[in-house]
Amino acid sequence: MDYKQARFNMIEQQVRTWKVLDKKVLNMLSLTHRENYVPTSYKKLAYSDINIPLAHGQITMQPKMEARLIQELNINKQDKILEIGSGCGYLTAILSRFGKEVITLDIFNRFTLEVEDKLAKDGIKNAHLITADGVNGWPALAPYDVIVLTGSLARESETIEKQLKIGGRLFSIIGKHPIMEAFLVTKVANNQWHRESLFETYVPPLIGEQVINNFQF
Repeated sequence: MDYKQARFNMIEQQVRTWKVLDKKVLNMLSLTHRENYVPTSYKKLAYSDINIPLAHGQITMQPKMEARLIQELNINKQDKILEIGSGCGYLTAILSRFGKEVITLDIFNRFTLEVEDKLAKDGIKNAHLITADGVNGWPALAPYDVIVLTGSLARESETIEKQLKIGGRLFSIIGKHPIMEAFLVTKVANNQWHRESLFETYVPPLIGEQVINNFQF
């Protein structure tokens, strides 16, 4: 499998066609090896335009969506980032390379441990991994310059939005299956936000602690 060629094809055939033209983003996609983050059994599909299955019934975002949200967030080297839902860790790696610090939460300890190992192998040292329910954000370390929700919410969360600094940006996906919409939310003043609709999509809902407890055996 020629992963270098697969990365190139992903960028040219998927990412660029999704209005992602920022050279910094495209370069970071070239440098970050997605095949090292997805489950081993799906390595050959790492650059395909699909949602790759993960443990616990979770899925990855499509590569083009990950690239688009990075571009829209316009991250700089001084940004403190909160990621809610570590998943396979690929997006965590890219966020870490763009920002100063990433706090990434996942309710599944398996994901936390796996991502910690993957990031270490990739030489990434500015990500802090926490096993926790992030459905209400992580106010203990707020405020943040950037917040990324990798799962969807049924409605907007003012609790999470208030954890942004003024000028901070939030990527969120709002709605219920089958109708969901991705938004870029910018905090322009205290208790005032600007919302921009980006695209329609679908990702599984964020899992809260109460839901997990209801399904334990």
